[in-house]
Amino acid sequence: MAATHPTLPRVRVTVLVLLAASILVACAGPGPLSRSRPAGATAAPPAPAPIARAPTYAPPEVPIPPVVAPAPPPVGTQQPTSDTICIVLPLESPLYGAAAAAVKAGFLAAADVGGSASRTRIIGHGDDGVLPAFAAAVESGAALAVGPLTRDDLKTVLALALARPRMLALNQQEDGSALPEGVYALSLSVESDAELLARRAYADGARTMATVASDAPLQRRFKAAFSAAWERIGGSTPRDYRFDPHPEILSLLWRELVARPPDATLLAVNSDEAPLAKSFLPPGLVYASSQIADGVPAPMLRDLEGVRYVEIPWLADPASVIFARLPHTSLGDPVLDRLYALGLDAFTIAELLANPIPPDRVELEGATGHLSLTPAHVFVREGRIMLIRDGQSVLYEPTQ
Repeated sequence: MAATHPTLPRVRVTVLVLLAASILVACAGPGPLSRSRPAGATAAPPAPAPIARAPTYAPPEVPIPPVVAPAPPPVGTQQPTSDTICIVLPLESPLYGAAAAAVKAGFLAAADVGGSASRTRIIGHGDDGVLPAFAAAVESGAALAVGPLTRDDLKTVLALALARPRMLALNQQEDGSALPEGVYALSLSVESDAELLARRAYADGARTMATVASDAPLQRRFKAAFSAAWERIGGSTPRDYRFDPHPEILSLLWRELVARPPDATLLAVNSDEAPLAKSFLPPGLVYASSQIADGVPAPMLRDLEGVRYVEIPWLADPASVIFARLPHTSLGDPVLDRLYALGLDAFTIAELLANPIPPDRVELEGATGHLSLTPAHVFVREGRIMLIRDGQSVLYEPTQ
């Protein structure tokens, strides 16, 4: 029995340790909120005294000052403070500089003849400088700004120039949308030529039309404008053909046109392609864009016999008395000569629009054609119809 006595104190110590541990756990606080409370042993503990809540008060009413929106920046036509006419051109552009210089030359030539050179100011800019150039026109207090010259620059000015003088744009919007207040437009657009040719073809007796167009963007625009005008005046929907210089494609074009000959054909190709394209057309009336004879030597003009196209009066009839007072300067390129004529007309119109109250109606015989101001502030231009006969371009004289 003496062998078992030493274990008794060790068991007692163990019991005491476990009892102390259970007390520490009980005093540690309540268990997790997800566990249930154990039932009371004999009597419920006294209810805790209620805790008084601190009184609450509504926050004081602080007057909120009204939100005043900042005044919008001035948009639209700037009131002039002088009679200055500014012409804004991309003279510093590598791509458009030559065209801009031609317009400038015509504008200044007309200003000199009119005795108004002192009131004109030239503002040149580069490819990305049209907005600062128009800002300079605003700062000068100009009565009128002539420009921009390119479609992209016109789009930029109309969208981003917060203030601008009254404007005579030298191009038109690409989507044909209405011009804002105080903006006018004069341009050498192929759409004007297409409209005139469509009316001429219908007056010549054509009712069915075929179009042969290259992939050049300008020629596609010309063809689209002609087709739209043709259908508006009562012509049937044209049959469209794509110009391709490959002999087998040209032979197929010939066969299709001969099998179903139209009353007339629209030739929407560049001048270097025109003689070849014309040789694969069946006999009949042929109408073409204004550039059809540009740079074509006289012997090759015979390959375009009978083609009708539109030209500006400055080149179609340079000896006209209308231009007797204006200096004739050949720039060695029909395209630049047309832009020179655009500058001539731009100054003539600018003098009218620079008046405090611009005219509602304008009709004049200009270097680029007969010009008419529409209610949309666009100057409609009607050139002269030319006929290629015996290797020369002559004014077309209709028989009816």
